[in-house]
Amino acid sequence: MTLGIVIPMLNEAAQLPSLLEHLLPFVRRGTEVVLVDGGSDDDSVALARAAGFTVLESAPGRARQMNLGARASRGEALLFLHADTRLPADALAAVDTALRHHVWGRFDVSIAGRSPLLPMVAMLMNLRSRLSGIATGDQAIFMTRRAFDAVGGFPDQPLMEDLAICQSLKRLGRPACLKLRVTTSGRRWDTRGVWRTIALMWWLRWRYWRGASPEALAKAYR
Repeated sequence: MTLGIVIPMLNEAAQLPSLLEHLLPFVRRGTEVVLVDGGSDDDSVALARAAGFTVLESAPGRARQMNLGARASRGEALLFLHADTRLPADALAAVDTALRHHVWGRFDVSIAGRSPLLPMVAMLMNLRSRLSGIATGDQAIFMTRRAFDAVGGFPDQPLMEDLAICQSLKRLGRPACLKLRVTTSGRRWDTRGVWRTIALMWWLRWRYWRGASPEALAKAYR
């Protein structure tokens, strides 16, 4: 099964050299990579194109960017990767095996950062995801092309688009919850503080499940 990796980005020039180097082994093994820029005012687009990667330009909004990239990709399966997340070396084989028995899935996550609490945060994220069948974008959500089309892609909303698509995908079946780990940046926790970030994310999710609009939540998140 051919795989397309879709990466939304916005002002990620600092992350791109390490990200593009990380992706090269996957490209050499036949994986398609599509980066979708949401209006960067730094050198993100130029850096990625100079390195030989496909870059599309989109209206702002991670959901819109990922939908555009998915529709441009030729992959029979799709993996959505944040610019500050890195895949394990054997991710391709793991996704291929998982999609023989499921139509979608996600990885466990490790968080790289300064705080000694981050391993606990990652453990709780993985446990919550395994129990609920809901993943976050940090966990590199993947799915078959048919599943993506069946749910209509990501809903066009400014926040919680990952939770929303998981809710739709669950109607097609439970996810493959891979114990293999991606590594994501802990910059959000390091900058805002671990406990403050945990409290904010739980508050936003609680409000979302209670029916608050994604637009209102996006303002609170900023």
